[in-house]
Amino acid sequence: MVCAMLICCGFLFLVGNQSGEAQHIEWSKIQTPTDEVVVPYDTLAPVPEDAAETKRLLDKLVVLKLNGGLGTTMGCTGPKSVIEVRNGLTFLDLIVIQIEIVEKYANSKIEIHTFNQSQYPRLVVEDFKPLPSKGNTGKDAWYPPGHGDVFPSLKNSGKLDALLSQGKEYVFVANSDNLGAVVDLKILNHLIRNKNEYCMEVTPKTLADVKGGTLISYEGKVQLLEIAQVPDEHVNEFKSIEKFKIFNTNNLWVNLKAINRLVQGDALKMEIIPNPKEVDGIKVLQLETAAGAAIRFFDHAIGINVPRSRFLPVKATSDLLLVQSDLYTLSDGFVTRNPARANPANPSIDLGPEFKKVANFLSRFKSIPSIINLDSLKVTGDVWFGAGITLKGKVTITAKPGVKLEIPDGAVIADKAINGPEDI
Repeated sequence: MVCAMLICCGFLFLVGNQSGEAQHIEWSKIQTPTDEVVVPYDTLAPVPEDAAETKRLLDKLVVLKLNGGLGTTMGCTGPKSVIEVRNGLTFLDLIVIQIEIVEKYANSKIEIHTFNQSQYPRLVVEDFKPLPSKGNTGKDAWYPPGHGDVFPSLKNSGKLDALLSQGKEYVFVANSDNLGAVVDLKILNHLIRNKNEYCMEVTPKTLADVKGGTLISYEGKVQLLEIAQVPDEHVNEFKSIEKFKIFNTNNLWVNLKAINRLVQGDALKMEIIPNPKEVDGIKVLQLETAAGAAIRFFDHAIGINVPRSRFLPVKATSDLLLVQSDLYTLSDGFVTRNPARANPANPSIDLGPEFKKVANFLSRFKSIPSIINLDSLKVTGDVWFGAGITLKGKVTITAKPGVKLEIPDGAVIADKAINGPEDI
């Protein structure tokens, strides 16, 4: 009964505070965070290579993987985490293997627990009433209210109290599809030593990340700034990689006692994100919150500017192409970048709609091409790839409308535009 009441209160807060507008930010008050607020990763103290110290740190840590991301954009019907990444292993397989390897060296035993986050009724835009009250009581009438809900759900499920009773101190929260989000004892050690209640991993922004949220200093506190909060006249400035040089990876480290204190005090009032959808022709709203927006409620909150290798998400089949290629290697569950790649940036991959769904993507490649020396790839139309293909430099492959274009086994294509078999 207590859990049901708490969940109900969470939904009522979202509804009662929904105005359709994000928190107003006074642009002139925004300050660039100092290195004390966003700490450079390479300044973190090394962790002693001592088994006892490693075990002491790991005994304080819980790893929480957010598994709510659906693979609908890639033609999947369930969680994206069950998609095979490499060697027949899914995201979930890799996560478990990574933890097992870390725990083995600390002589610890891995325990896997699960809990559900809340589900709230979608709201009909026309009259702001819950969709289930209109007679639609199926799954489509409900939604998960964003990963900001992870904090109250951790408490409501009883998991938070159980973890605290075991002496756990910090939780590392990350999206299950981010292959770079692995346990890092340097970060954990820094947070414990400096009593930081919250840490957001940020990484240098590229032109592909211009819409991502960034950390700012605002009215004396560190805060996440999302593009929805930016006045129209400053949007281009926000997207600039010169002024706002970092963005949120959604790798978060949070003190468990602090979560307990803030949830019990009903103090986590994150900005509400209205997410419009349509169900059976009815316009509806999902009211969501983001876990990153909670940073301003925690004491001694910081960011850490981490290497780009800690941000390797798979959001589309173009990302899947990268991680399945020779650009990355897989060892003990860890996906790492191939040192043979000279260019620090990944190739730009643009696959046409024929490759959007995972099943179609996989069927169009006999094997994933070698892309170690690729700068960019754009594929348009009905294109099929043979085995043992190598792509280098800037490559565009375009099949003419109604024509099937097959790239033969063993082809090497470098800095070329392919419009038909005669161009190969």
